[in-house]
Amino acid sequence: MKLYLTIIGVAMTLIAGINIACGVASPLYAAVAVVFCVVLQIILDSVAALAIRLTPDRLYPAESPRYRVSGWEKKLYLKLGVRAWKDHIPDLGGIGGFSKKRLQSPDDPAYVEKYVIECHKGVLTHRLCYPLGLLVMLTLPGLCALTIGLPVAVINLMLNALPTMALRYNTPMLLRMLQRMRQKQTAAPTAK
Repeated sequence: MKLYLTIIGVAMTLIAGINIACGVASPLYAAVAVVFCVVLQIILDSVAALAIRLTPDRLYPAESPRYRVSGWEKKLYLKLGVRAWKDHIPDLGGIGGFSKKRLQSPDDPAYVEKYVIECHKGVLTHRLCYPLGLLVMLTLPGLCALTIGLPVAVINLMLNALPTMALRYNTPMLLRMLQRMRQKQTAAPTAK
């Protein structure tokens, strides 16, 4: 979380500073507009997260083809080194009741299935947040929509793309784990 807060703080300072230095906005307007945009972005992202949180799990089946990770996508995540940095991404899923920071019950198929469902919900949440930055841009007049709103939207996109990649990176491994557990359950002889 510290990393994200640092990125947001540095970005806010740079956005306001560049707007002031280039004479696009007065120091007070630049500071207020940047804070307003960031706070509005956080609110919009939170509303999207809450909306997805309230939807039933049955809409996100573990084996849904909608959430399948393609071969080229897996290769992309390997090239981007997602495994090395994915654990540094903050997990706010615990606020909603299911933390994805650690796999708590790796031997329980019901838990692993719930974990995959939560990953699907997380992916959808973050993807819904991508375009919300464009709404923030609409709140600023003239050039400031591009010099303040657009950079906030781009930072929001980047900060939502990272957890999306981490979740998508983990999902195929979880599905393989779930499939192996289910195969063991069906192969195990029933006790009399």
